[in-house]
Amino acid sequence: MKNFFLFPKDFRRNLENEIPMLNPDLEGGSFHWESGEIGILFIHGLTTTTAEVRPLAKRFKEKGFTVSGILLPGHGTTPEDLNKTHRKYWIKESEKAYLKLKAKCSTVFIAASSAGCLIALHLASKYHEINGLLLYAPAMKLAISFIKTLLLIIASPFVFSAKKIYENRNGMPWQGYKVNPLKAGIQLLKLQSETQKCLHRIYQPILIIQASLDKTVDLKSGEMISKGVQSPVCESYWMYKSNHVVILDQEFEEVLEISLDFIKTLITK
Repeated sequence: MKNFFLFPKDFRRNLENEIPMLNPDLEGGSFHWESGEIGILFIHGLTTTTAEVRPLAKRFKEKGFTVSGILLPGHGTTPEDLNKTHRKYWIKESEKAYLKLKAKCSTVFIAASSAGCLIALHLASKYHEINGLLLYAPAMKLAISFIKTLLLIIASPFVFSAKKIYENRNGMPWQGYKVNPLKAGIQLLKLQSETQKCLHRIYQPILIIQASLDKTVDLKSGEMISKGVQSPVCESYWMYKSNHVVILDQEFEEVLEISLDFIKTLITK
């Protein structure tokens, strides 16, 4: 997920002949790479693809983990498709991917970025056998004012999309839509509200990594999770040189090290 939202002069409709995605050459489809008995399901953020999580997943695979990544419905095609997609399908397809991975692995963790973290939290509230969550820049709340949120709600039936502001990063390339479809934004807001209500049913260990330069999500999102869940283990870390897509930014190696240490501590207990 990239920066939401610019109002109102920055509303834009996609040009029919324009390539709808940034970096369309990257691999962004679903993947499954087998290695060990411990599995990790990766869930990307809103408007992006699995290209967002692939670099991290590849490193985990090299360390002996079986990794899977799902391309969420409405993603990797056109913003029009995303605007037509209900949030329940994001959850449904992620659930299918989890159960498929669970059938092959004795231990399963879920790693997610941005809006994907909301889906991960939903799954954890339903499947208590999930062994832990790795949440990167969780999008519990957007970094926009109440007025802009209200404008989004009012404009969504009439305005197709809002222009994105792209982050200046020195990390790995990001792939996703060049605009933020507004109806998809409404689905995100509803998903945030539903996720808040299910936090009390979550007991699994949680790792939260946020970026201090994040202009997309409210920086209190991690605190909202840690205060709402019942998890006895909830570790939080800040990356001080990174923007929202913390798993693709210049502190990637540090994020990887923290993530590996978190899982290794849990599986060796």
